[in-house]
Amino acid sequence: MALPQAKLTIRTHAQERRRHQRVRVNLLGRYMLADRREFPCQVVDMSPGGMAVIAPVGGNVGERVIAYVDHLGRLEGTIARHLPNGFAMTIGATARKRDKLAAQLTWLANRSILNLPEDRRHGRITPRNPNGRLILPNGTNVGVRLIDISNSGAAVATKERPEVGSLVSIGKVPGRVVRHLDEGFAIEFTRMQHPDSLEEDVGAQ
Repeated sequence: MALPQAKLTIRTHAQERRRHQRVRVNLLGRYMLADRREFPCQVVDMSPGGMAVIAPVGGNVGERVIAYVDHLGRLEGTIARHLPNGFAMTIGATARKRDKLAAQLTWLANRSILNLPEDRRHGRITPRNPNGRLILPNGTNVGVRLIDISNSGAAVATKERPEVGSLVSIGKVPGRVVRHLDEGFAIEFTRMQHPDSLEEDVGAQ
């Protein structure tokens, strides 16, 4: 019994992991360093007390970071250590926020085990008005056809091919390109949308 208790003690003090284990995830987001520069990122593992991030620019150890992570929202913390392709950061949160993160991470882990694509809890529909306006990463506004939409994402038909991971907006809803399709690409929204206003928010403005 002594050995498992020793391991638990180490986990409790490291990155404030407490009783929570790290979960492997694949979540896109963006982060802002102390000098207010923003960059895209990908979270590859996470616990309610910290996360490992693939990032193009790493700050200094101890530097404050604000991250916006898909499905999880705004997270604040400090850089704990550098990684070969990014950094690890702590997450500063209240006990209630940590419990909420633990529940979200449990769902994300189960989704991965069940091999569910993106967020298929929400059925996709074909919008009544298929016309949409897309804002590309360079700020260009183009017309697109909405193939289908859900509370968590959309598929659009267009000749444009922004890189996977690029930030775009469809209508009033910001999102990120998650994969290319034969006739366009798929977008995952940065925040879950309300079904009552979904069609209006993603439609042509």
